[in-house]
Amino acid sequence: MRGLWRSSLQLGQVQVNPPVVLAPMAGITNAAYRQLCREQGAGLYVCEMITSRGIVERIPRTFSMLRFDPEETVRSVQLYGVDPDVMAKATTILCAEFGVGHVDLNFGCPVPKVTRRGGGGALPWKRDRLAAILTATVKAAEPYGVPVTMKTRIGIDAAHETFLDAGRIAAESGCAAIALHARTVKQAYGGHADWDRIAELVASVDIPVLGNGDVWEAADALAMMAHTGCAGVVIGRGCLGRPWLFRDLAAAFAGEPAPPLPTLGEVAAMVYRHGELLAGLDGETHGMRDLRKHMAWYFKGFPIGAELRRGLAMVSTLAELAGLLAQLDPDVDYPRAELGSPRGRQGSPRERVVLPYGWLDSECLGDADIADAESDVSGG
Repeated sequence: MRGLWRSSLQLGQVQVNPPVVLAPMAGITNAAYRQLCREQGAGLYVCEMITSRGIVERIPRTFSMLRFDPEETVRSVQLYGVDPDVMAKATTILCAEFGVGHVDLNFGCPVPKVTRRGGGGALPWKRDRLAAILTATVKAAEPYGVPVTMKTRIGIDAAHETFLDAGRIAAESGCAAIALHARTVKQAYGGHADWDRIAELVASVDIPVLGNGDVWEAADALAMMAHTGCAGVVIGRGCLGRPWLFRDLAAAFAGEPAPPLPTLGEVAAMVYRHGELLAGLDGETHGMRDLRKHMAWYFKGFPIGAELRRGLAMVSTLAELAGLLAQLDPDVDYPRAELGSPRGRQGSPRERVVLPYGWLDSECLGDADIADAESDVSGG
């Protein structure tokens, strides 16, 4: 154990209290889900990741993702890109036109179609390009007083680690913090997160380090912070179908007793609230279609009949949702067997990481054009 956890986190002018960040997740952390997690106690809630070229080229679909609830006191966006100049221009647009108050940069995506072009979790291997991107983005955000952070992984694989150099470069570039997903790109979302590497990063840099990986319950977050000395935690898959995890985390960081687990009736109420927020965001038809993918997560482990599960997975209106939820037994206890178990995508470690030809021959990229690495990117 490395000591006590902190009750808040300072990122430049932004105070994060509790020191708990909702990770951006593609197709999940839209304005509706961010509001739901904020209501439960998340300290900072990051928008779905967007690409820098989409912002600079003012692509309508990209701009449509930049919607914020009026109660979002700090508009937080995760930005992805591979060109320093484009990243700087996108950051200026976000700060000047959208009132964004925090920019996070993603260098952790393990998807083969991204890494094969030199993007995502492969990019930190090229130290010169990482430094150029971070420096340009921090400089663009500075006039607006907006802190810039970055997220990365341990490295490409066990033989090609990058996280310590990434931490050094982040600190030298003026980043306010660095988040480490304690897996390699090769691991993707499989295996176990190596919290010892978070501790190594904490010991090597003088900026805050946020830990990410295998935080499924509030107790996991406290254990991670005590073990590593990290300044905060980033919550991704652990909150899928469980936005009340942020309520539990807020209580834990306040030193309060853990709230009781929700009954099936309370989960149903949360689902309906989520549906209302989605309908308000994109209309009832699109909102219910979006809600469908959350149903399996919300009701995982509960004794619900197959027919009712199918109905929930095909719901199309709020009235239909209310009718289906009314069929549930509200007094059923939460399935304790689900506590502490992984949620969302997992899978097995990859046999190898797909990279551009000769990528590992040098740690410098120079002026090479890897713009294609910004296409079709997901999170990390």
